[in-house]
Amino acid sequence: MQLGPFSTETPVFLAPMAGVTDLPMRQLAVTHGADVAVGEMMASDLSLSASRKSTLRARHSAEAGLRMIQLVGNDPDTLAAAARYNVERGAEVIDINMGCPAKKVCKKAAGSALLGDPQLVKTLLTAVTETVSVPVTLKIRTGLAPDQRNGVEIARIAEASGIAMLTVHGRTRADKFNGAAEYDTLRQIVSAVAIPVIANGDITSAEKAKRVLTYTGAEGIMIGRAAQGRLWLPGAIAKALRQSDERLPCWDERYAVMREHIQQVQLFHGDVTGHKIARKHAGWFFEAELGEAYLPIKRAFNALESADAQENFLDAQQSTIVNLMSRFQNESVRRLAA
Repeated sequence: MQLGPFSTETPVFLAPMAGVTDLPMRQLAVTHGADVAVGEMMASDLSLSASRKSTLRARHSAEAGLRMIQLVGNDPDTLAAAARYNVERGAEVIDINMGCPAKKVCKKAAGSALLGDPQLVKTLLTAVTETVSVPVTLKIRTGLAPDQRNGVEIARIAEASGIAMLTVHGRTRADKFNGAAEYDTLRQIVSAVAIPVIANGDITSAEKAKRVLTYTGAEGIMIGRAAQGRLWLPGAIAKALRQSDERLPCWDERYAVMREHIQQVQLFHGDVTGHKIARKHAGWFFEAELGEAYLPIKRAFNALESADAQENFLDAQQSTIVNLMSRFQNESVRRLAA
């Protein structure tokens, strides 16, 4: 698949997650094998571009790979101006968000709320594709609600409007992140358009990725929440898909990735907020890797009030946590075999 300067077979993306996929997370995901790590969703209102939040979200580096910026908004002129602004500052791909189900986004008639207005979708997409010379991509859900799945209609509009690639999350706006993702609509979308379609939603392993790709015919996959606390996962899935390499990192390797991530988050966000933001990333790691044993470890880590205290804790608890990781995995294997 070709997307601007980027080209690969069966691409694996790290999904844009607001307040989550900051520069340290994107850098590490790409370092460990993700093909593309999409930047956090940013408002198209350029009056906010100088804010601390927007400034941090716009940060990029060579280690983070393809510079793919995601924008959200519902005004054609504003969205086009934001796209042009970001391209002038180095964006290589502009991604438009019509998939976010968050109430604060949808109440502004943006994100997945736009799926209810196909004519506005066409106007917005055309405004951006006619303004910038880089590829413009789109992320959507399957519709507004289970009885209003208009993903195929929106996909056809996107293709006709010049969108270069479409990512589809297999839930509706009403579903939020509840229940299981469905891939029937995604399969219909793949059949309906000629542009590359990327599958997103509940892809947590290489085995699941292969099943989804086979069933839907999608060009690639996007990993979201499953990568929280497991930054090695997109890269491991990419290797399994293209190189038939099913090896997962060992416990010590996973712990080392987490340690590096925590250190980079602390540095990136600074003394005041770095250790606070590190808590959620460490918490996701504990929950993903420790099973029921995660809670006391997470509570102890969250009580720490500085980056130094966090580093000392992770040094002191490394052997204990790695042993718990191994025990949890062995118990999981036994349960599956029973």
